[in-house]
Amino acid sequence: MAHLKQTFSSLFNCFREKPSFFWGMVRWDSCLETDEENVNFARRDELNRAHIEEREESDGPLNFELDVCHQDPGYESPTPLSHAQVRQITSWEAGWNVTNAIQGIFVLGLPYAILHSGYSGLFLIVLAAALCCYTGKILITCLYEENEDGQLTRVRDTYEDIANACCRKLSPNLGGIVVNVTQVMELIMTCILYLVVSGNLLSHSFPYVPMTEKTWSVIAFMTLLPCVFIKTLKIVSRLSQLCSLVHFIIIFVVMTYCLTQIHQWSWAKFKLSIEFEDFLVSIGVIIFSYTSQIFLPTLEGNMKKPGEFRCMLNWTHFFACVLKTTFALTAFLTWGEETKEVITDNLPSFLQTLVNLCLLTKALLSYPLPFFAATEIVYACISRGNYSNYSSPLFALGLRGSFLLLTLLMSMFIPHFALLMGLTGSITGAAMTFLLPSLFHLKLKWKKLSFFEKCADISVFILGFLCSLAGIVYFQKAK
Repeated sequence: MAHLKQTFSSLFNCFREKPSFFWGMVRWDSCLETDEENVNFARRDELNRAHIEEREESDGPLNFELDVCHQDPGYESPTPLSHAQVRQITSWEAGWNVTNAIQGIFVLGLPYAILHSGYSGLFLIVLAAALCCYTGKILITCLYEENEDGQLTRVRDTYEDIANACCRKLSPNLGGIVVNVTQVMELIMTCILYLVVSGNLLSHSFPYVPMTEKTWSVIAFMTLLPCVFIKTLKIVSRLSQLCSLVHFIIIFVVMTYCLTQIHQWSWAKFKLSIEFEDFLVSIGVIIFSYTSQIFLPTLEGNMKKPGEFRCMLNWTHFFACVLKTTFALTAFLTWGEETKEVITDNLPSFLQTLVNLCLLTKALLSYPLPFFAATEIVYACISRGNYSNYSSPLFALGLRGSFLLLTLLMSMFIPHFALLMGLTGSITGAAMTFLLPSLFHLKLKWKKLSFFEKCADISVFILGFLCSLAGIVYFQKAK
């Protein structure tokens, strides 16, 4: 049991799908993701600001449900990202990016979470989907203010802008610094974990080849070198579509095998009693498999029709909830008490190799999203106030190349990486998904919120604080 807890703890917070290995097998968000699955990515929406004029010239006036008009008089726009060739994305493409974040490899750990949480785990899967969808919406709401005519106007562009607006009286840039550091930490940790996971999967898929996991990680790294040439979010969206397709293939294979074992299913395998320590792990796995908040300002700002954002978020989280509940329930009913941390380990050997290769493909396709987001954030911060360097293609290429190499070196030389990832994910994941969105919403919209909305935001904030505290306590014990 101790071995299972240790393995799954690293899976739990490594990225989020979300990200998840995650927030190893694959970081789902954690280790396998937490995604994956945890899970928790978000790129700068400054791309939208940089090309606002280009958009107006090519597409005419911006007539959105949430109209982008004048900037807040007290808001100082940073240097535009002129190096990035921004192309607006459709609601469909934005949905694929969100799906990539919340439907990560981390979902393969959900049956194990159900093993330790029973019926309450099924309820948590539904609750987590609703809460993460809610915090995503209120985060985007913080980007807008009403103008003199009562129309919603986009006065902020990024997560950083929201934070600066909330902390303006205390310090003009304090909020943005905290948010940027938190985002970059989580995004880079996610990238590192994808490399670790890739090496692990390759070594298990080809055990007869005399190579270490670190060597396999270097080989995986070589396939990621083209990432330094990615300049647009549209390209990342295409990769997210492929990533989601591979993910659905993995889920299909596992569920098909489970259905062939339907004669063994028994509801008696579910239990009402839970072990508190194991339940904490289950909570982290389930909640952080839905994280995508750090990407949302960027996605919404680059959508052709921002008015469709809320609908897109509803549908992506609804389908994620249905898929995750069905998958977790089906797999647990098939293996019961024999359910392993990574459900693919329960499959017959001939299917394990196939699924491992699919997981490897998914891990490599998931890498560009957090990598692109992290480099854009750092790029903007370094180049602010120095437009000549900012517009230099060589500067952009060098920065992305440095980040790519950094993720490789850290994946190979950082000791106790899994524990570090778990602890970082517990702090950054809860902060970016629950704590900050609810806090910012209360701060910026307090006078306009109803009593019920205030109670909802306060409840989400308390939940996020408890999740973060529980994660820190658990990983202190796991040392």
